[in-house]
Amino acid sequence: MNKRLLSAITIIVAFLAVAFIVTSKPNTQEKKSTYLPTVGILQLVTHPALDQIHHGIVAGLKSQGYSGKKIKIDYQNAQADQSNLKTMSQKFANENADLTIGIATPAALSLAKTADGNNPVILAGITDPTGSGLVKTTQRPGNNVTGVSGDSPLKQHLGVVQQVVPKAKTLGIIYTTSDHGGEYNAKNMEKLAKKAGYTVKMYTISTTNDMQQVAETMASQVDAVYAPQDNGVASAMKTLINVTNQEKIPVIPAVDTMVKDGGIATISVSQYDIGYQAGVMAGQVLKGKNTATYPVKTITKGEMTINLKQAKLLGITLPKSMIKEAETKGEVFK
Repeated sequence: MNKRLLSAITIIVAFLAVAFIVTSKPNTQEKKSTYLPTVGILQLVTHPALDQIHHGIVAGLKSQGYSGKKIKIDYQNAQADQSNLKTMSQKFANENADLTIGIATPAALSLAKTADGNNPVILAGITDPTGSGLVKTTQRPGNNVTGVSGDSPLKQHLGVVQQVVPKAKTLGIIYTTSDHGGEYNAKNMEKLAKKAGYTVKMYTISTTNDMQQVAETMASQVDAVYAPQDNGVASAMKTLINVTNQEKIPVIPAVDTMVKDGGIATISVSQYDIGYQAGVMAGQVLKGKNTATYPVKTITKGEMTINLKQAKLLGITLPKSMIKEAETKGEVFK
């Protein structure tokens, strides 16, 4: 074999060897970057308060480094349909979501039941998580569920009733029978109001379709209405206001979005902040924090929110101190 041929063969063999090494070397960087944590967000229904919680969750996750191409978020809205809650919860389970977040008690209960003690579930805006059976205690949840509770400052709400309608003697309270949080808030307000000397009349709706008829009955029997933090009542708030306005009955609701829809005033806990804190907790759990020992965070501090247009419509003069507080620290709808 001549030297030229031998040299050519040697070069070819060397080239093939290098090519084999390069192509067979694993691309570890590519492997590391292909995995994205999946977070399922299940919202009970569309209305402004729950929408604010949703936006807060996304921002809270982002603060923990989970946004854009670093996470897969599957957002589902059940539109107040129980069968949708079950189907959507199962969808998250089928796609092996790393973590799920429930906005409102029915959504959280559906997720917890489907997860069956396995994948983490984060609560967002849940009233009475212990009483609803979602956690053992707020300090030590005990299982795969923890999150954020947005309890209403009921004593402050009663104070708003007393300031807005000082001569009121009969207080109507309305809630949805299928909403555990709404019932919890309504019955606790009933106790406070009776203790304060009010005659309290309780009214319930099964669905938002009931609001028109129930509100008409209520508006003819009370001096003022308290609308608790209740998803059904919040969704039908405009219907409630249309009825009570005809009778010049003021509605004191639980959250700012309900004031915007025609309530007259409240001390409102930020729904966005509730969602933000839930998003932060979700990020911490994705990083390895144990839900069983991660205390539920309860947010009760609120800010004054008033609707001056509604007050004028009803012929009510709000106290100057209330207006000043809303202007400096809270929110004013005109």
